[in-house]
Amino acid sequence: MEFDIIQITPEELKELSVVSMKMLRTAQQKKDEIVRKHEQEMKTFKRIALTNGMINSSLLEAKKAELKAELDLQSAILADNLLYNMSLNEPTDGGDVGGGDGSTESGYIVDYTLPYSERYKLVRDYYFTIEDPQERLVLYTVDEVAKQYLSSYYRTLYDVLYSYSK
Repeated sequence: MEFDIIQITPEELKELSVVSMKMLRTAQQKKDEIVRKHEQEMKTFKRIALTNGMINSSLLEAKKAELKAELDLQSAILADNLLYNMSLNEPTDGGDVGGGDGSTESGYIVDYTLPYSERYKLVRDYYFTIEDPQERLVLYTVDEVAKQYLSSYYRTLYDVLYSYSK
């Protein structure tokens, strides 16, 4: 996913916490949705103008400027809210972070649109933040969210974590 809602370098992107990354992804998806909506509105308006014989009318440029201003305003609001929420390191608008039901049970992103390899990396990286290998393994084995989220990758990650606990 390309992030253009805020200016962020690849290094800064790698340093984001799980919660901040989820907020960034959600905000970017909202912005992309707004852009698509505005593009569709412009196409519809243009079609209406063509059918009414107003192709050379200044109304087209005025509508384009109006939609651009509205898009810029909505994008700025999203970006401002995102930066504020990231500074708090928690969502303030009830964003879905964690256990699939909007809870924060798990410390990793639960996003079923991600491929299994990305899910595996997210969960693995989260569990490797736990210093004690025994505690890490115990917590992983009772993580019901991970079992459902990772599916067949669950056992693979279990084997990796187990190898560190020896």
